[in-house]
Amino acid sequence: MTPNTPAHTPAFDRLRTEAAAGRLDEVVVAVPDLQGRLQGSRLAAPYFLDEAAANGFNACVYLLATDAEMNTGPGYAIDAWQSGFGDFVLRPDAGTVRTPGWDPGTAVVLADAHWPGGAPVRVAPRRVLREQLDRLAARGLAAFAGTELEFLVFDDSYATAWENHYHDLKPATRYNVDYSLQGLDGIEPLVRRIRREMTAAGLRMETARAEVHPGQYEIVFRYDEAMTTCDNHVFFKNGVKQIAAQEGRAVTFMPKFDAGEGNSCHIHLSLRGTDGTPVLADAQAEDGMSDLMRHFIAGQLACLADFTLLMAPNINSYKRLRPGAFAPTGIGWGRDNRTCPVRVVGTGSSLRIEHRVPGGDANPYLAVAAVIAAGLYGIENELPLPEPHASNALADPAVPRLPGTLTEALRRWEHSETAAKAFGEDVVGHLATAARAELEAFESAVTDWERVRGFERL
Repeated sequence: MTPNTPAHTPAFDRLRTEAAAGRLDEVVVAVPDLQGRLQGSRLAAPYFLDEAAANGFNACVYLLATDAEMNTGPGYAIDAWQSGFGDFVLRPDAGTVRTPGWDPGTAVVLADAHWPGGAPVRVAPRRVLREQLDRLAARGLAAFAGTELEFLVFDDSYATAWENHYHDLKPATRYNVDYSLQGLDGIEPLVRRIRREMTAAGLRMETARAEVHPGQYEIVFRYDEAMTTCDNHVFFKNGVKQIAAQEGRAVTFMPKFDAGEGNSCHIHLSLRGTDGTPVLADAQAEDGMSDLMRHFIAGQLACLADFTLLMAPNINSYKRLRPGAFAPTGIGWGRDNRTCPVRVVGTGSSLRIEHRVPGGDANPYLAVAAVIAAGLYGIENELPLPEPHASNALADPAVPRLPGTLTEALRRWEHSETAAKAFGEDVVGHLATAARAELEAFESAVTDWERVRGFERL
């Protein structure tokens, strides 16, 4: 039997109050999948509160073993076909309850996947991150993170975009409006609603601004404990799409929609003691960094090539990580240097790293887990930190290169002893199978580029 979840927590008791007052009809129980999307079911509020809150809710095991189009197959640690498409149990996490204003009468709660006997499903993204956080906790450390998601807004609806095969879409701004306070008439009504709805749902916004690519926007929320940040990230991403659809608009988080600037997801991460004490800064050190921070950064550099797959999981991810795209292409670090994949920013208690490799398609749980695992590798081995890069790392041929394709990243990942030790062979194999499924789908597709190049001339 699956261990019961307490049915009477403050969050669930608030839902009982809302349901009794007639303000809550349904509860969405959702699990983040390999792509960082929310998959789950709508439960009638009484059924959730009387049954599922305590005992969990069954869902098909294949939800954690699919590609972007929900296709599954052999090779995953979860083989849905061999198991007869059976169920695991989704145990709701009361700490994740959100009430989306764009879906009245509804609450959303994230859940952890467990096997019927009670054991956690180790390949679930939330579990992958939890195990890295537990490794930190064993050292008396806790991770705090913030994610900066960029997205493109179009005047077209999702239905129109689909019918037009995503061609000739009209961006919501007409030109580069990076940091601009004008030229936003086509985008501001939508993003203003997004900001208000997310704030009302409990996310703490810090900043918002337009970006470089026409139609591009970024909303940054306050940092939090790493798991909470990732939970907020997937809630936000899902909600943005739902709000846009209600407004007859379409948004995309894909890393590279066209030849213009791509969508990033920079991750800011710091460490504290479990008592809340900052541990990365050292006021007595010339550079202001503690030895622990130096080792943590050195671990990022040592593991980055092997762990790139967790930050850039799709074919399209590597279209963004190209020379001239203002995204990292090499392996290095710098103090306030945006040409490096690892940028050190802040001072004193705000001292932190900014990891600039992940794009808008990154699964936040896996990307943050990769940052933590890499940092732990550096700490455990007391790796020395090389000198920071002070100039343009994008143009320096001496800088070691990141994997340039999904194929290369997959090879590094599945042959990495460091990855196997940090995550376990089952997780390594499961995510390798997901990457292989992405590659096979792409290699069997005929693209517009091929038709233009070869329809008449070949």
